[in-house]
Amino acid sequence: MISWPPPFLPAIPGDGVALSLHDTSSGELQLVDPGPVARLYVCGITPYDATHLGHAATYVAFDLVGRVLRDAGHEVHYTQNVTDIDDPLLERARRDGLDWRDLAVAEADLYREDMTALQVIPPTDYVGVVEAMPTIADLVRRTIDSGAAYALTNDDASGPDLYVDLSHVSGFGEVSGWTREQMLAVFAERGGDPDRPGKRDPLDPLLWRAAREGEPSWEFEGLPAGRPGWHVECTAIALDRLGVPIDVNGGGSDLIFPHHEMTVAQASAIGVQDYAQIHSHAGMVGLDGHKMSKSRGNLVLISRLREDGVDPMAIRLVLLAQHYRSDWDYTPDLLTAAQVRLERWREALSVNTAPSADETIAEIRAALAHDLDAPRALAAIDAWADETLARGGEEASAPGLLGRALDALLGVRF
Repeated sequence: MISWPPPFLPAIPGDGVALSLHDTSSGELQLVDPGPVARLYVCGITPYDATHLGHAATYVAFDLVGRVLRDAGHEVHYTQNVTDIDDPLLERARRDGLDWRDLAVAEADLYREDMTALQVIPPTDYVGVVEAMPTIADLVRRTIDSGAAYALTNDDASGPDLYVDLSHVSGFGEVSGWTREQMLAVFAERGGDPDRPGKRDPLDPLLWRAAREGEPSWEFEGLPAGRPGWHVECTAIALDRLGVPIDVNGGGSDLIFPHHEMTVAQASAIGVQDYAQIHSHAGMVGLDGHKMSKSRGNLVLISRLREDGVDPMAIRLVLLAQHYRSDWDYTPDLLTAAQVRLERWREALSVNTAPSADETIAEIRAALAHDLDAPRALAAIDAWADETLARGGEEASAPGLLGRALDALLGVRF
């Protein structure tokens, strides 16, 4: 798949700071310690509706990860998938009388526009599940060959569905740290089928779904005609494009279980260990007391805000003003505050001379390197802007220097 145009990253003086992130598995802050090339995987969208603030919060958070790593001298190999074949996509297409492929293309195009507007650096590999189908099918066959898959017959399908036998998986549960009771409590509502008769374990994930009438399917040697289960898609794409261990495996916190637990499990099922050094998760964005989600329909759409004339940099500042791991509720007051902040920064950066920006840039770097503490970084810029507008300064280079730092480190461009 084609991603979107990369923004220009201006150079800024000084040295970047090594990044530490909260690791979901250990519950502790952990140093991201890659080689020259940092490998980042972030789960992408299922393109059946427009990008909302919850999506944007996740992708802006991991955009910061990439920016801090680049500032510290690393090249970043970033892979993101697009789940362009899945039950919600097919259901929405049927509801609206659309071809599922046309719907996927239209919503993926809108997502690209939103990411471009928000100055999100595009992934190195932007991979649709449909285009990766041969890679996914190969992993399914490897799972069968390992003895870690089993078949369940169907009355309504052309062949058997295939499942991963979790008894063949070592370390299951280590990503989330959840108990079995916690897993069973949410598995069904997050795409699982714990009550299906014949499963060896209610938590066994679907590996390959046999073709049903009226559904798209693919044929590969050694497999029934069908399509992959959700979790194996990311495992296959990550192993193919990045290899292991991934330095940072990321997504929203709603992916901790089952998705990220299962992607690691499916790698383990074929003997792949040390899937990721760090599992990092962004918090959920809510509206009116409920998680923002397509199924609930309580969405604040990025494209709608842009259509209403909202500066995308103000939208980005709304997101940066919340710590990436926090759950929070959107209110119009947050957008108003971001617009006021943006205009005040613009005013401060437009002066001819200002106080030195060196300490402010150092504080931005330190804040972001400590678990992406963007609110602390924004407070440092606020302090510089207040001093500039209240008392002025003597350095002609300071406004331009800080402006470049905001662009390169925070993705806020004037």
